[in-house]
This record gives sequence, structure tokens and C-alpha cells, in this order.
Amino acid sequence: MKILKTMLGLGAAFAVTLSSAAAFAEGYPERTITMVVPFAAGGPTDTVARLVAESMSKDLGQQIIVENVGGAGGTLGAGRVAAAPADGYTVLLHHIGMATSATLYRKLAYDTLNAFDYVGLVTDVPMTIVARKDLEPADLKGLVDYMKANKDTVTVANAGIVTASHLCGMLLMSAIDTPLVTVPYKGTGPAMTDLLGGQVDIMCDQTTNTTKQIQGGTIKAYAVTSPARLDVLPDVPTAAEGGLADFQVGIWHGIYAPKGTPSEAIERLSKSLQVALKDQNVAARFAELGTAPSPEADATPAALKAKLESEIARWKPVIEAAGQFAD
Repeated sequence: MKILKTMLGLGAAFAVTLSSAAAFAEGYPERTITMVVPFAAGGPTDTVARLVAESMSKDLGQQIIVENVGGAGGTLGAGRVAAAPADGYTVLLHHIGMATSATLYRKLAYDTLNAFDYVGLVTDVPMTIVARKDLEPADLKGLVDYMKANKDTVTVANAGIVTASHLCGMLLMSAIDTPLVTVPYKGTGPAMTDLLGGQVDIMCDQTTNTTKQIQGGTIKAYAVTSPARLDVLPDVPTAAEGGLADFQVGIWHGIYAPKGTPSEAIERLSKSLQVALKDQNVAARFAELGTAPSPEADATPAALKAKLESEIARWKPVIEAAGQFAD
């Protein structure tokens, strides 16, 4: 009899749990969701976030507010989300820095692989190798020769530690096995300003930051880092065409939630992300920036988790070889 009562009790508890989960799924979301972007407003990751948040808001029936929490290479914003209530109302949109910070930073306030649940991949933005418009080399092969011959004087700008331009610059130096003089800035804006003014020589940055300047002829473009040429920059060869066969890098973006977020919320957010990435307005705006929405198969928790794990493994030896760490 006691066993029977216990079984009945467990069954009732299980039924209540199922009922609660169903009620949560049916009602979620019931209020505004905050999407934390761990970088300043107006940057490329912020642009991606606002486009996706607007479209997801329409699908969810609740507004997604983008909150910029910059600082410490994106780790402050990520840390805030890791510590937020796991209720489905706080999410993080972060780029490749989510993976690289795991090695770049000696101390993090969170465990990168275990502090978050995964929603899905958003987009993978190609990079461009660009230079001041009067730099002498005519093509990428000539640029590589020039960098090797002038390694003590060639300057490579970046927007700060863990930024896309910092990571791409490290990978470029690794690819040509030549250390160069790096010049960090506090943001993409001042870095690009000095490149336009000729105060620095080279930068490797996202198409979202460089396309307009390339099209306007105010900087010189040597290569894109995608497997094929881009429709928005058809005259710019790929790095492979220029002789760097293995130099392919994109700044991928993903959406995360605090660990322990109800699976029903994760599933709903992932489905909404998939809807947003099929939005013609989102696709058109992404195309203008030289990128494209992730395919539906990648806008899933499993795909983002696999991407993060593989990218941590990929960047660890590059960062350790460069010896560029942060506390």
C-alpha cells in the first residue's frame, strides 16, 4: 500500500510538473526580454543584435530590448548574463569573442562552456584585410612580402583586445609566421579614423565595418576571408586567391541564455530566431553588410554548442603562440 501511495504521489508530482511546463510554454514570453550585447552601441555586433531583436520581437509578441554592456572584451556583458535569473527573460548576443576569451583571459567570472544554455547561431560575418589607400603593395602576395620585409615598422590596427580586428590580426600574423607592430584602439571608430588618415598601415576587420570605405575607395582592400568572393565586394579576391590558402575566418554570432533556463523558453527563442533569420528585411540588411543569416540548421542550441566548443579548441593555440593575454 505504501509503495502504491508513493507511486501515486510521484505520478501526481510528475503530472503537476508537466502541467507547469505546459503552462510556461504556452504563456512565454509574458513580458519584455533583455538582449545583452557586450559591446558599445553602433558597432557591428550591436547592429546584428538590433536587426534580429526587432524581428524576433514581432514573432514573440513581446519586445526584446537591446542593452549594451561593454567592457573587458565582452566579458562584463557575458558575466552579467551568466549571473542573471535563468527565467528566459535575459539573453546574450555575443560574437567569436565568446570562444577566444576562454583563453585570452586568465580569470573569468564564469565558466564559458558551463555557464550558459544555447539558443542558436545568428550569422557569420566575413573579414577583410585592408590598408591605408596609399600603401605600396598592389595585391595580397605583395602585401605579405611587404609585411615580412618590414615587420618592425608595419603597424596593424585593432579596436581593442578580443575585438574582431584583434583576433583577425593575430591570425594573420600566425598565417604568415611574422610578428608585426600592433596598435590597439578603444573601438573600431578611432582605429578606422587613423587608417583613413594614414597613421596606421593595416587592419583586418569585419565587412560590417569596412564595406562602405572599400566601396568609396578611401581604403585599399587586399582580400576577404570567406571561401568565395562576396556579392557586395565582387572585385576583392579571397585570401586563398591571394596565396593564403588556409586563411579563412568569420566573426560568428550566437545567442545564449543563463544556465538552467527552462527548455521551453530555449525552444521558443530558438524557433523565433529561425523565423527572424528568414525575414526578408533581415536578409537584405545583412547582405548590405556583406553577410547572410545562418541557415535554419545552425540556428539551434546543438549547432551553437558545437561551434563554441570547436572554436575554443581552434583559437587556443593561436592565442597561446601570440602570448597576448589579459587579466
